Amino acid sequence: MTGLGPLRELGELGVIRILERKLGTSPRTAVGFGDDISAVKMGQRRVLVLKTDMLVGSTDVPPGMTMRQAAWKAVVANVSDMAAKGVKPVAGLVALGLPVDLTKGDVNGLADGLRDAAREYGFPLVGGDTNESKDLTISIALFGIAKSNQLVLRSGARVGDVVAVTGAFGSTTAALKALIEEKKRPNRLARPLFDAVYKPRAQLDLGLKLAASGALSSSIDSSDGLAWSLHELCKASRVGMRIGHVPISSAALKFCAEFDYDPTELALYGGEEYHLVVTVKPDRIKSAQRAASGKLLAIGTVTQGLSRVVLRQARRDLTIERKGWEHFKSSTR
Repeated sequence: MTGLGPLRELGELGVIRILERKLGTSPRTAVGFGDDISAVKMGQRRVLVLKTDMLVGSTDVPPGMTMRQAAWKAVVANVSDMAAKGVKPVAGLVALGLPVDLTKGDVNGLADGLRDAAREYGFPLVGGDTNESKDLTISIALFGIAKSNQLVLRSGARVGDVVAVTGAFGSTTAALKALIEEKKRPNRLARPLFDAVYKPRAQLDLGLKLAASGALSSSIDSSDGLAWSLHELCKASRVGMRIGHVPISSAALKFCAEFDYDPTELALYGGEEYHLVVTVKPDRIKSAQRAASGKLLAIGTVTQGLSRVVLRQARRDLTIERKGWEHFKSSTR
């Protein structure tokens, strides 16, 4: 490879590495490339927290999703990353790239979805930009303020910490398989599976409570998949993990039984499930559980061994691969 090849060879991570190298950091940078958010210093104790994420029609809008639902999803994707850091958004901007063949009804749907999601998570969208585009593009930018010592980054996990998640996995991936591969499905599966796709929810309240408890050592949003999120925490914290249990939703288990999928594979290597993946200080696990009102599921332990992530099954350690969604390449990294 000469370094001048197509983006499918470079991949999203390669693009980010180029940008990071070219743009660098400034003395005011508190959190730069490589975490869920960015932050700049505001005096000695506070930081301005910034997050932007983009939804593109051809890659991020599955069959059957309405404009209202697409706009909702675009906001949720951004809020989820703020939730992982324990930061409440105080305002947002929206930039829209709109194909010329959209209708007035489509625009109304987009506006309704943006409004509903912003109200749901308690902040105003105060402006932005619109432009003509060949593909639907919804770019959200969120802003928040936090104490610099209270941000929960990816890099704080320590050996002995408890690995935990805020929900069960697999529903979104199962629903996307049903939609994209046109699987026939019994009606009993439709509601819990397709709500995960068409009306995802960010765990903002839970993220704020967990961060305020002081029990977390690291945190990440799981939208790129559970396996990828575990590896990202390990990479940033220079640790490994041993996972003893992968929580799988009941709807995903039923889908896998019906269509002969491996439910563990589905739960590990799917994506767009906006749970939080965290590590908890071992002496604070009870306070974390209280803060989460019982919605925090312990699934493993932080270990030595740089970026080695294994699943303990039948008295054997099976490697959890570093796989997930990556733009420009394919469905897996």
